[in-house]
Amino acid sequence: MSITFDLRKRVNQVASTNIIGPWDVYLKAARAIASIPIGRTDEEAWLVRVLINLRRDEWRKTVVRRRHQEEAKHSTRVRTDQEAVFVARATVWHALDKLTPRRRAVLVMHELEGLTIPAIASLLGITAITVRWHLSKGRGDMARVLRCHGGEGDGKR
Repeated sequence: MSITFDLRKRVNQVASTNIIGPWDVYLKAARAIASIPIGRTDEEAWLVRVLINLRRDEWRKTVVRRRHQEEAKHSTRVRTDQEAVFVARATVWHALDKLTPRRRAVLVMHELEGLTIPAIASLLGITAITVRWHLSKGRGDMARVLRCHGGEGDGKR
């Protein structure tokens, strides 16, 4: 199947905006040659549909990039050096080790694994109120241990 000269001319005219190159349309045509209808008006309708879809894709990408750039501007910088990651991980594990086994299990299942309170209650064979109590006490204990550990050291935060 061949695309008519008029169709190729239209592709080049419409796609010459440097946003969508004619090669994008030709690539779509080559990948799904059976989807191109036969006949001048049908070919043109197909072309317009492909160009609209390509342009929409470009708009979406632009919006996502802008949103990402804005979020990156306003986000706080996080230290990613290996030493800081190691210290943070060690501090959290130290705080978790200070908890009782049941409190630690409830806290890990809820906060890290994302389980619901009824699911945790069912797994541990305790009531939902007890799970809430362990969550509350566990969070308080973690905060206290982390505050104490944060006060030690070289004073950096």
